[in-house]
Amino acid sequence: MAEFLAAAALFVLASVALGLVRLLRGPSAADRMMAAQLLGTGGAAICLLLAATQGIDAIADVALTLALLAALAAAALSLVPRRAGPEGER
Repeated sequence: MAEFLAAAALFVLASVALGLVRLLRGPSAADRMMAAQLLGTGGAAICLLLAATQGIDAIADVALTLALLAALAAAALSLVPRRAGPEGER
């Protein structure tokens, strides 16, 4: 079972790596924020899988912290006003 959880963690890590590419090349702020959300959730998923594999409860606390920070980052982005476009429209 531990091998399966480790393989799942590697799969999630590959998904997060693809999200990192989107974070760096995202055409808009919304794309970048969604990629940052993926990094936070994927990091939390990896931590939870490793906590189950290794049996270390402290890693689960790190996962909860990552999930909370990702949610706060999304809420902070929604509070930032958008910049006007080329014609001055919002």
